[in-house]
Amino acid sequence: MFETLRDDIRTAQAKDPAAESAAAVLLTYPGLHAVWLYRLAHALWTRDHDFSARLVAHIGRFLTGVEIHPGADIGDRLFIDHGMATVIGETSVVGDDVLLYHGVTLGGKSMQRTKRHPTLEDGVTVGANATLIGPVTVGENATVGAGAVVVDDVPPETTVVGNPARPLDRANADADETQSSTVTDRSGEE
Repeated sequence: MFETLRDDIRTAQAKDPAAESAAAVLLTYPGLHAVWLYRLAHALWTRDHDFSARLVAHIGRFLTGVEIHPGADIGDRLFIDHGMATVIGETSVVGDDVLLYHGVTLGGKSMQRTKRHPTLEDGVTVGANATLIGPVTVGENATVGAGAVVVDDVPPETTVVGNPARPLDRANADADETQSSTVTDRSGEE
């Protein structure tokens, strides 16, 4: 347990240039506190102590501003930077070494008791206020830009931006095409 806590603190220091010391991270990083409380809630959840698990998760949400359902499956070294308003739904799967910024939503799309939340593979980064909806998969080492809305799978090693999210190269091409189609010459003709 203590090795996991040390690993989490080292991860925060590696991923946040503002992390001044291990003590500061330990005492003042709500994203880490949320993950630690999630682990307790998840342990209760997997032992069929659903009410206790939900109570711990609720207390964690109140204290940190981060809502992680105790049924979510979260790997090692998740770092939630700033954290406020981050939501991780019940059937979400988050791999190892994932970085989430504030306001990220891993939301569901179905009312059925099935896999209805996103899967983030190892090494994924999700920018501030990005929303991922439904059972989409974000591939290994992919990046989701700030404010993106992801409704389709994201291939590994790809950066997606926009609403709906699309690969960065395609997004740039779409923007260039839109810009060139609205350019007018000096006579006012398009």
